[in-house]
Amino acid sequence: MSRLFQARSSRPVAIWLFAVAALVFLMVLIGGATRLTDSGLSITEWKPVSGALPPLNARDWAEEFARYRQIPEYDQVNRGMTLEGFKQIFWWEWVHRQLGRLIGLAFAVPFVVFLIRREVPRRLLGPCVALLALGGVQGAIGWWMVSSGLSARVDVLPERLAIHLGMALLIYIGLLWTGFEALDDGERTRPPRGWSAASFGLLGLVYVQALLGGLVAGNRAGRIYTDWPLMNGDILAPVDMSGGPLRAFLHDPALVQFDHRIGAYVLLVCASLYVVMAGRARMPDGVRLAAAVLAGLVWAQALLGIATLMNATPLWLGVLHQVGALLVLTTATFTAWRVHRSEERFFSFGIRSRAL
Repeated sequence: MSRLFQARSSRPVAIWLFAVAALVFLMVLIGGATRLTDSGLSITEWKPVSGALPPLNARDWAEEFARYRQIPEYDQVNRGMTLEGFKQIFWWEWVHRQLGRLIGLAFAVPFVVFLIRREVPRRLLGPCVALLALGGVQGAIGWWMVSSGLSARVDVLPERLAIHLGMALLIYIGLLWTGFEALDDGERTRPPRGWSAASFGLLGLVYVQALLGGLVAGNRAGRIYTDWPLMNGDILAPVDMSGGPLRAFLHDPALVQFDHRIGAYVLLVCASLYVVMAGRARMPDGVRLAAAVLAGLVWAQALLGIATLMNATPLWLGVLHQVGALLVLTTATFTAWRVHRSEERFFSFGIRSRAL
């Protein structure tokens, strides 16, 4: 069995993982655009295989539109929508689901090929299998999310949307990390004391902030209280606590937006302190550069978030804000990995950094 996994590193495997990560990056953006255009409930059935084909004729379109007219969103939000209007929201959701199928194939097929060719480093077999399994779970979570808006609501539950986003980002992080590992020879060195914890903590903050952004999107909270730094003249706009703290945390638009603002401030402070400390510490140049890029992206993302909010989240700014979030997450993931592998080498194919 061990002869099947002789490679310690593999550049082709890394390129494959990064390519799939790029598809997930695009998937998240299209998912965000689907939410911003209120298109997520336009397809009311989950057909993992047959759903790959869109309506091909007038009869198919009529049947698809008829199914949509049976859900509350049409009756309460889009009553009177024409077939042409329906097609506009349908294509957003169809492309989103189709890209999910493509990602599954783009991961599974090369994975089998690399296994046959014995190019997957043995230490990465478990992570790759886990990523494949998470991709399948993500499809089920997506339908679980959509189903919450098909009967008693006119949109999906915000917490399910945040879970769906969180799983996508977890897969994205996993793909990047495993790709970095595929470029590394697997020899571990001891990172500087405390820096691994700090780097992972910063990555965790970025991830949590993205989930809070998912709750903002799920509650359409980015289109209210569009002044800054206050919220309609107050530090915190009135919050409805009648359903309890948890319900308010998940569903009250004022509290959801406030939490996302506070998360941004905390992340700004932590990223800024991190880059200052990295500059003073005896860290390899790669870590200092990654920390500086991360801090710069966090500041740019904060300013972009303010602009997005004050313009009531138009589609183009909303998508651009999501691009910024993914770039911050990408850099935070690389920084954490880089510190974890910090002392001796950058990549195993010859780019070295200064030892501590």
